[in-house]
Amino acid sequence: MMRILIVEDDFTARRLLKDILSPYGDCDIVVDGNEAVQAFRLACQEKYPYALICLDIMMPNVDGYEALKQIRSMERELGVKGSEEVKVIMVTALDDPKTVIRIYKEGATSYIVKPIEKARLLKEIRSLGLISDRPL
Repeated sequence: MMRILIVEDDFTARRLLKDILSPYGDCDIVVDGNEAVQAFRLACQEKYPYALICLDIMMPNVDGYEALKQIRSMERELGVKGSEEVKVIMVTALDDPKTVIRIYKEGATSYIVKPIEKARLLKEIRSLGLISDRPL
């Protein structure tokens, strides 16, 4: 079963993401970028890596950009490249060109704009080849 990391500081958004994604995999939930990096490191050490990370951008402590930068750096250190990298969907309320460019520059796979819509999120995950049309 796919392992999913939800990184979101807003309780309602965390709950919504978990409700949408839990039929498709094991969901871990953290509330900031610092915890995301720790969870990612632990998953790698356990040899049970995440297939998908839904990563909010605006969070306290360590934001989504910095967390993604650290996660991609860790992958490089471990020799993880290309299609083996974790798929990262940035979840953001920001939809301006500057933000979109930065999202991809930092190494995101894709992004969705809040409010989170189930159909849009599942379509995005499906396009990444992580799920089929039906939950497990």
